[in-house]
Amino acid sequence: MIDFNNGSLFKLAQCDPAEIVPQISGLLLDGEQVLVAAKTIRDFVVFTDKRIIAGNVQGITGKKRDFSSLPYSKIQAFSVETAGTFDLDAELELWFSGLGKVRFEFKGRFDITYLGKLIAHHVL
Repeated sequence: MIDFNNGSLFKLAQCDPAEIVPQISGLLLDGEQVLVAAKTIRDFVVFTDKRIIAGNVQGITGKKRDFSSLPYSKIQAFSVETAGTFDLDAELELWFSGLGKVRFEFKGRFDITYLGKLIAHHVL
């Protein structure tokens, strides 16, 4: 399981989902669609129409990978923080039943309000 308390792990920038899909195609269910993708240099998070998949690439070669699947159905609460004038990072905090708080930080011009609506659509 990925250590979601390590904030440096998830300073994410939005990317084209097509960049990530080849890495997770074996994990996706039939018909499951990737809606939003974000990545660091090696790690990534994708938001599908069914769950959140976080990928942690490990080791020097990057062949070892840890994937965490976080179903929307286990989210009990969430918080969205938009970027400001001096604090340019947006944040998404999710509280999962049985796991606790998961925090993602997004840098740059990430559309965090769309992500908030996506989460609300699946949770509420």
